[in-house]
Amino acid sequence: MNKSLFIAEKPSVAQEFAKALKVNTSRKDGYLESENTIITWCVGHLVTMSYPEAYDPALKRWSLETLPFLPEDFKYEVIPSVKKQFQIVSGLLNRKDVETIYVCTDSGREGEYIYRLVAMMAGVKDKKQKRVWIDSQTEEEIIRGIKEAKDISEYDNLSASAYLRAKEDYLMGINFSRLLSLKYGNAVSNYLGSRYQAISVGRVMTCVLGMVVRREREIREFVKTPFYRVIGNFKQQGHTFEGEWRAAESSRYFASPLLYKENGFKKKETAMELKEILSANPPLEAVVEKIEKKKENKNPPLLFNLAELQNECSRLFKLSPDETLKIVQELYEKKLVTYPRTDARVLSSAVAKEIYKNISGLKNYEHGSIYAAEILETGCYKNLIKTRYVNDKQITDHYAIIPTGQGLNALRSISVQGSKVYEVIVRRFLSIFYPPAVYQKINLVSVIEKEKLFSSFKILVSEGYLKVTPNSFGKKKDNAGKEEKTIAEDGEFLNWILGIKKGSYLSIEDFSIKEGETSPPKRYTSGSMILAMENAGQLIEDEELRAQIKGSGIGTSATRAEILKKLVTIKYLELNKKTQVITPTLLGEMIFDVVNCSIRSLLNPELTASWEKGLTYVAEGSITSEEYMFKLENFIKSRTEGVLGLRNQLMLKQFFDASSKFYKKPAQKRLENQKKRSKIEKNNLREGR
Repeated sequence: MNKSLFIAEKPSVAQEFAKALKVNTSRKDGYLESENTIITWCVGHLVTMSYPEAYDPALKRWSLETLPFLPEDFKYEVIPSVKKQFQIVSGLLNRKDVETIYVCTDSGREGEYIYRLVAMMAGVKDKKQKRVWIDSQTEEEIIRGIKEAKDISEYDNLSASAYLRAKEDYLMGINFSRLLSLKYGNAVSNYLGSRYQAISVGRVMTCVLGMVVRREREIREFVKTPFYRVIGNFKQQGHTFEGEWRAAESSRYFASPLLYKENGFKKKETAMELKEILSANPPLEAVVEKIEKKKENKNPPLLFNLAELQNECSRLFKLSPDETLKIVQELYEKKLVTYPRTDARVLSSAVAKEIYKNISGLKNYEHGSIYAAEILETGCYKNLIKTRYVNDKQITDHYAIIPTGQGLNALRSISVQGSKVYEVIVRRFLSIFYPPAVYQKINLVSVIEKEKLFSSFKILVSEGYLKVTPNSFGKKKDNAGKEEKTIAEDGEFLNWILGIKKGSYLSIEDFSIKEGETSPPKRYTSGSMILAMENAGQLIEDEELRAQIKGSGIGTSATRAEILKKLVTIKYLELNKKTQVITPTLLGEMIFDVVNCSIRSLLNPELTASWEKGLTYVAEGSITSEEYMFKLENFIKSRTEGVLGLRNQLMLKQFFDASSKFYKKPAQKRLENQKKRSKIEKNNLREGR
């Protein structure tokens, strides 16, 4: 009897397919089998690219003479630690009674690559191969994916882009890491006093390092500028509010060199001078010259993609992107949410038509039941397809991360942090079915002594979707996020503000001076870095190039967290676990300077984003693999030749010196650590521990 073979990416996913197929399987070594079905699994990657020494043993030794290394045909090998499972999978793929292979690895470029490598190494021939593409692991979605499975050839372009991505990372990593290590490794190790220093370079990670180092240097070079604002303190109806002085055209200070922007002065003495002018004729009153009233609607935000969720979890929970990905992957595998490695923040029209199923399931969820019931009762979900939250053109592999409405029993077995992340996803999803929050905005201009004071109010008139968003676990400031606060708290004061007319007189208690100072750029957090990587195209100054690679970031939703983690692991960056703030290390800054003096383009987001866009073109079938490889090999050849011709090792010391003064030397660090240990030991002795 001919059988169907289902190959999943992980054992847990294989179990979900077995449940969905409702087959009575017996457990074998590395697979499940029934009368007409076999289900097996990879354990992530089973096959990898071979190191250069597999091509020629002489290539094991790093040498400038053997660069660039650009093989005509690439070699692959089974990863030793998973050799047994590969042999099991390979044997099943080639079994004579297996007629159809259903490829059920993760629905994305990396999942496609995992299977294609296995099939290539196993030498699969003369079998029907069908690709199962699903957005969640619910039984309904799995069965739909199997029924609608397409011939694997329809994913050949995606497969080609996956192979090219791996080749690109491999060739850039091996060639440029060897090249720069041989050329500049001694300069780095001699300066640090270490034995030997390899220089690790990567298509994406070097660009990320560049972003962090540049930001750190901007902060160092930033010079704070103090400025002084004059504020009128109004008192009305038992409430106080402020009016900020600005140098309008009628002001005696208009376009004055004494100004720091239009609302402050460079020197406190000038601000004091204005304060005395404004306070000269008590009782102090200002006349309303202009009042503007307008309603403002604020729509619910778009749904989560992985980058947005990682940023939100960094802000709320101080989770690293890697930790967030692990949590949301678990939620996906327990059927609670849809596929997490997505760049889309919208839904497909097909999903929108069936969205009531997701909402209905949430009627049984503690923190969503009231809203889910209300949405279903009003029927507002029926118009979802006409909103900005549905757009087929903005979806490539997968739609946004949303709750499936299923698997709620699994919430008992996940961590507290996992439950919180799930709640955040649910609230974002349910909020899109509610109307906008409505604000009344009032801008008030009043005049005293021919100078103008500006006041503004933002009053929440209708909370709309905001009633859904406060988390059960959060503080008010966490729930509010960047939501603006209003000073209006009672009806009488609101009515008074709304009743103000031109020509009205307002009482001023006094004037004060508020000192401020300009702020340096903020350091990246792990979350904001993920967003910066996703939106790297926006960092490009060239307008034409920026438009050309619009929508391309650096890395992918599946790889960004891992890249950031690697930079921390190899000690090029430091990640503060409490704050999630990212800073460079001295070594990281030195590597930046090495690359900046040799292959500067590796530090630029435009290069990395353009390569990523090229991979997208391959996946779309716009360009061929041959065209892409031709461009890649020329880039590696030209940059290698350029570095080989440089003689600039000695000049690096000036850059290393410039950075090192901002870091403690190793000996100093050791001394401080010894003092800390000694202090702890003394305290322990005092307390009798």
